Amino acid sequence: MDDARNPTDRQTVLVVDDTPENLTLLHGLLQGSYRTLIANSGERALQLLDGDILPDLVLLDIMMPGMGGYEMCRRLKSDPRTADIPVIFLTAKSEVEDEQAGFAAGAVDYITKPISPPIVLARVRTQLKLKAAADFLEDKADYLQAEVKRRTHEVQVIQDVTIMALASLAETRDNETGNHIRRTQRYVRLLANRLKAHPKFQALLDDETIQLLFKSAPLHDIGKVGIPDSILLKPGRLTPEEFEIMKTHTTLGQKTIAVAEKLLDAPSSFLRLAREIAYSHQEKWDGSGYPDGLAGNEIPVSARLMAVADVYDALISRRVYKPALSHAEAVDLIREGRGHHFDPDVVDAFMQISEEFRIVAEQFSDSESK
Repeated sequence: MDDARNPTDRQTVLVVDDTPENLTLLHGLLQGSYRTLIANSGERALQLLDGDILPDLVLLDIMMPGMGGYEMCRRLKSDPRTADIPVIFLTAKSEVEDEQAGFAAGAVDYITKPISPPIVLARVRTQLKLKAAADFLEDKADYLQAEVKRRTHEVQVIQDVTIMALASLAETRDNETGNHIRRTQRYVRLLANRLKAHPKFQALLDDETIQLLFKSAPLHDIGKVGIPDSILLKPGRLTPEEFEIMKTHTTLGQKTIAVAEKLLDAPSSFLRLAREIAYSHQEKWDGSGYPDGLAGNEIPVSARLMAVADVYDALISRRVYKPALSHAEAVDLIREGRGHHFDPDVVDAFMQISEEFRIVAEQFSDSESK
């Protein structure tokens, strides 16, 4: 926009000088192109700067009674509200040491008196253009940061909705377990947080991964959607043949999540951990689990965490074929499974925080949800 625009829309220059003649001269020089504010002392200038409207540039004399220009400039630069306002010194002090002191105080330019009007206007114009460019870049950076935050939130919402939709599907097929999926996801998070500083796990369990584990844990039994009701809902223990069919829920779970990943066009998506958990949470540390008979560190960490969480919750939960065990009894059985059923390090972490497991179990007990 050209200089004919409304003066209140123009860039604002604050002129600070204790000499009335200099104030008049600079006001007359600038008023055709800029909105000007006048202050005859550093103290008065700071009062103006406490207002709602800040200038775009300050022309500042150095030698003034009371607060001098150097001190005022330092105060401007130390205040976050005014730190980005460019300051040009206008002064009769012409020694190199004076200029060095001015730049050290935070000024962007230094003009000696008597002033040359074309030089003053050129310097002011240059600094205001630089300030406008800097403001634009800052606004652009803020916009981009906000846009990244918004899109990241959208992605997280998509993740949450996808996972919870799949988890809800699994829950509707196995309603006897009630709050099982809510408890197990919290158990997994407790274990992961306990182990994240462990040398064996610290490279794998950062905060982002732990949050994704928390989201993914409810999908560990998603494959049960493919198990016939006659087996899944059988009011008693399964026959060996029926158990072989039940064991396929791990493979069915992996395939179900893989289909979802394909639809999302994301083969290495946020569902990776969910796929690992669904497929491998029934593996055992000694290699006697299923579906692949993996042993030791061959088993994904996510599945090792889920194995402890899932078994503990199964032990303390009532089923049609068994009564619920006490917390202490469940802890003893988990301890006995150390190095056989479970990763020894995961069991050690569990033993250290088993009381927190008990609190979660009480908070999300099935009796409260029915």
